[in-house]
Amino acid sequence: MLWPGTLIGAGAGFAIASIPGAMLGALLGQALDRHLNLQSWGHLREKLGGRPVLRNDELLFVLLGRLAKSDGLVVDGHIQQARQEMRSLEMSESAQRRAIAAFNRGKSGNDRLRGYLRRLSAQPHAAEGVLRACWRMVWADGRAGTRERELIAQWGKWLGWSRHQVRALAADYEPQKRSLANKGATYQDALRLLGVSATTEPAQIKRAYRRLLSRHHPDKVAGNGATELQVREATEKTRELHGAYTLIRQRRDF
Repeated sequence: MLWPGTLIGAGAGFAIASIPGAMLGALLGQALDRHLNLQSWGHLREKLGGRPVLRNDELLFVLLGRLAKSDGLVVDGHIQQARQEMRSLEMSESAQRRAIAAFNRGKSGNDRLRGYLRRLSAQPHAAEGVLRACWRMVWADGRAGTRERELIAQWGKWLGWSRHQVRALAADYEPQKRSLANKGATYQDALRLLGVSATTEPAQIKRAYRRLLSRHHPDKVAGNGATELQVREATEKTRELHGAYTLIRQRRDF
């Protein structure tokens, strides 16, 4: 990756002292990039504008804040959902303070998020986690508006997801569909699906869930040359795994 300070330093050095100057300028620019954590031109613009670069955990809450404010009014359900996300991530007090600040920052809608999300696309599990958290926030007030759906679709695109894949995740959180999907599902069914028992430690349950999710993820299946039917089946399997994990977490309270 060629970072902005490195490029600027190399260009300025070349203009002053040709190739030797470019090399020295690139080294100085690289040191500046590392010191200021500049990873893109967007980061540089934020620094120049006085806005700090977002960390990954802050990025999530900026997205959630933007969704909560997208229809013009942040309600108590949005606040409670943000707090639930913090609890799920087991954030420290300092991390929670950063998350709250990021949530409020997201409500302004001033951040350029494309670069952040494109980099996050290299981490499939993290990308999926972000999209799921976004859908949970959308349904926190009991409805999903057009603007909210458009935002998530755009963010999903930057994360490398198709519209179909993004919509498939929505079904896990839409109240009516979620209740229909859970009919007949039992705690024992969920345990069997993840291959764990009622006494398995939470950390082991989480590892089992992530292992199965990685094996059946639609992106991985599609990358192995699967048919469209197989990709749809993988999408459904992923939904079942997430539902089972959610049910176990609710029952075990972790």
